[in-house]
Amino acid sequence: MQALIEIGGRIVVTDILTEKFCCDLRQCHGMCCVEGNAGAPLEKDEVAVLEAEYPNYADCMTEAGRQVIEQQGFYVVDEDGDYTTPLIDDADCAYAYSEGGITLCAIEKAYREGHTYFKKPISCHLYPIRISRFGDGSEGLNYHRWNICASARKCGMEKGIRVYEGLREPIERRFGKEFYDELDAAAKYLDSNPNAF
Repeated sequence: MQALIEIGGRIVVTDILTEKFCCDLRQCHGMCCVEGNAGAPLEKDEVAVLEAEYPNYADCMTEAGRQVIEQQGFYVVDEDGDYTTPLIDDADCAYAYSEGGITLCAIEKAYREGHTYFKKPISCHLYPIRISRFGDGSEGLNYHRWNICASARKCGMEKGIRVYEGLREPIERRFGKEFYDELDAAAKYLDSNPNAF
């Protein structure tokens, strides 16, 4: 049973600290960039970055992806009023491309090749952690379960990697090293006190 705890001023679902998860692209083929009824969530400041850095990653995109950007722009607003990435025919993310049968991020490809400083939208980097925002401006971290990630849960179990451990880089990118260390300390506390909640 999942519980909520406050860590570093944020509400965190304890499953992030206890459940196992490790992406296995050979099994899932990057379907998180294809499946779903909306694009990836974008933070407001990322919209300007996507536009400014476009010349640096556009060559890594598919022609279909570039056409969608020309038609729809660098983001769309979903039914909840949130910014998300545009989609190609309500499926692939406009910023996705395929390599060896695996769907990957064109922005990240450009980043790895040294063409842009922007790695990818933070929501993609943090997945399966999703950020919620409350009316008072505070944030919550949720664990999103998706059937297409069954192989990631299996891989995480086999390797003994917890959700937060596999996401150290994006957690520190978005929230800072101190917050990651607090997550780690909370996970170790839960290990020693399994009936704390």
